Amino acid sequence: MNDTGTIIANTPHQIRAYRIFALKAALGLEIKGLKHSRGISAYAIIKREFGFKGSKAKVLLQLQQWVDINLLSPSV
Repeated sequence: MNDTGTIIANTPHQIRAYRIFALKAALGLEIKGLKHSRGISAYAIIKREFGFKGSKAKVLLQLQQWVDINLLSPSV
């Protein structure tokens, strides 16, 4: 984060992480009833890319667990 509070993602790892967080947020909105006006849903993208199975709520839980392990845990 810089002095203005803006987050800059400029490495491939940061860009991928930002995309995953955006998909997670979009799935949370889909669960609440909102959806994209066109295109594939966040639910379908996540299931395809990660191979998760189940309802939207179960997929969101699986994604949160994946994020906790792969993006939020300290590197060894």
